[in-house]
Amino acid sequence: MLGFLLRLLPFWVREPLLIAVGSVLGVRIMYLAFRDHDRVAAGLGVVFLVFTAIRVYAVIRALRARRNPSPAASVDGAAVDAAAQAQAQAQAQAQAQPQAQPQPQPQAQAQPQAGTGPRPGPDTPEKEHNAWSQAVAAVAVVGALAVALWVAPRFMPSDDNAPQPASCSGGAHEELPKAYKDTPKPVTGEELCKALNRSDLAKLLGTPGETATTVSSTNNTAPLTDGKVAQPEAEVTFDTYTVNVSATYNELSTDQYVKLMKFGDEKDIKTLTVLGRPAVLSSDHTMKLEINLGSGGSGGPVEQGPLARTLSVALDRDDRGGYCDITVWSTSGALPNDSVLLNIAEKVLPRIPERPVR
Repeated sequence: MLGFLLRLLPFWVREPLLIAVGSVLGVRIMYLAFRDHDRVAAGLGVVFLVFTAIRVYAVIRALRARRNPSPAASVDGAAVDAAAQAQAQAQAQAQAQPQAQPQPQPQAQAQPQAGTGPRPGPDTPEKEHNAWSQAVAAVAVVGALAVALWVAPRFMPSDDNAPQPASCSGGAHEELPKAYKDTPKPVTGEELCKALNRSDLAKLLGTPGETATTVSSTNNTAPLTDGKVAQPEAEVTFDTYTVNVSATYNELSTDQYVKLMKFGDEKDIKTLTVLGRPAVLSSDHTMKLEINLGSGGSGGPVEQGPLARTLSVALDRDDRGGYCDITVWSTSGALPNDSVLLNIAEKVLPRIPERPVR
């Protein structure tokens, strides 16, 4: 049906339309084939481009034919001139003969004269189509096709089934605990989530091909503080690593925090400076908790989980209390280099306001 409709179109409308469609589809398919390394798609794109090249060649030949008319007309004109010249020579020889010879009949004289006239063509050529109207129609059709190709992706469902990265919740803000109202300029869990869930976070972790599977944030308070210390946190999970960021607004300085670590199970403690603030690196095991959702609803005992690496940085340069923890771990137990934590801190910390002077 489509081929029949195309054959009904004039040549100067049909051919530009086929060239436009073939070139657009050919270039698009070749781009997708190059991006996805698909040989079958590359072959299909070559077919479209070859088809387009053939149509372009046909249009060029038609344009040359319009500029240079067919030689049939010139051949007919030359034959008429030759016949007229031959008849003129015969008439001159007849006049040079003696007067005694009988004069040729008027019919014989009329016959050569009739031959000198133009020979009627076998058929009268049809009136040519207006080239300007065909050109305008071709441009209009190609323009409509371009607009359709531009607008169609906005109204048609996407065929891309690639998983989209998880995003921070954009819902209504929950009511903050009283500790956040009593703390000057505290960061919220949603703000931490936006600071952590960066488009280049997977690249910073050394796994640029991964996308975030889950993202969460909370506006909690620190344990064992009776809800008086704000401790927001955010967490982003990838297939390989999980990154957690929390801010604790207590009165504990980094020096006091390091002394507290030495009494615990933290390992590989290392003090340093990050963005002009006191910081410390440490390692500790996470907790593994199994919950059985069966008929009994009982859970297993709390077990020791994989090792995690944490970078704790003071909330201000003067270390007046409070810190930000950036923790990375994986279910396999593998940990990235400490430089990964430092790179994440340099991206996240500038978006957390420093603790103001009290």
